[in-house]
Amino acid sequence: MPIVVDIDVMLARRKMSVGELADRVGITPANLAVLKNGRAKAVRFTTLEALCQVLDCQPGDLLRWEAAAAGDPDDDLRATG
Repeated sequence: MPIVVDIDVMLARRKMSVGELADRVGITPANLAVLKNGRAKAVRFTTLEALCQVLDCQPGDLLRWEAAAAGDPDDDLRATG
């Protein structure tokens, strides 16, 4: 997937656990894990805002775009919509 989630990088920089971040943001640790591991299909702006506030960062510190590798099966999904 071309969108990479770097929450784990910010957690390490802030020396914060996933559980603490989940508590402070107000989401379940399971939902945070889905987002952190790149399995989420969407993220609410309110959640992104809360993550940025708690981690004292910008959205671009948490999300970045990478070009998809050639033959990536997700490319076929995007092409057929």
